[in-house]
Amino acid sequence: MWIVIVGLLVLIVVIAIWVAGIYNKLVQLRERVANAFSQIDVQLERRHDLIPNLVEVAKKFMAHEKETLEGVVNARAAATQARIEVNGDPSNAAALQKLGSAEASLGGALGRLLAVSESYPDLKSDVNMQQLSEELTTTENKIAFARQSYNDQVTNYQTYKTTVPPVFIANTFGFADATYLDLDDAPEKRENVEVNFD
Repeated sequence: MWIVIVGLLVLIVVIAIWVAGIYNKLVQLRERVANAFSQIDVQLERRHDLIPNLVEVAKKFMAHEKETLEGVVNARAAATQARIEVNGDPSNAAALQKLGSAEASLGGALGRLLAVSESYPDLKSDVNMQQLSEELTTTENKIAFARQSYNDQVTNYQTYKTTVPPVFIANTFGFADATYLDLDDAPEKRENVEVNFD
């Protein structure tokens, strides 16, 4: 009789330790996703902070490009609002999708601004514009690396969370899904590049 009771107690302890191990790994993976998202958020904030300076420098030289400049300012405002709505929560799929779209629009507006600025040699050679363009390029690269790291962490979390037996623990304790972040949702960016050597 004592052997059965001790055996049951040992089994209960083993199961409790096993469940705790899965729970702790889910927490660890969820926190890695949150940390990776915070790295993106820092870079997006840096990007948003650079834009007003870029627009101010461009205004001096691009008086006839008011529409382009306003497009950048409006896209920045929308992206900033979308970032605020996400509020560091990568499980908010709708807000994250809105953020991705807003940031893609901002990227497009910045691309148009930089393309138009090529027509203004004085602006192109301005030291402030060169420095801001370089900082923006560096920030864009950091955003791309941070997004890749974030999406890798989401993959790790989602894969573990949806396998058996962690799926039962995740569902029992309400571990929410994390959402991938796509900042390049413009269809033209996804098309294959044609190479022709003729």
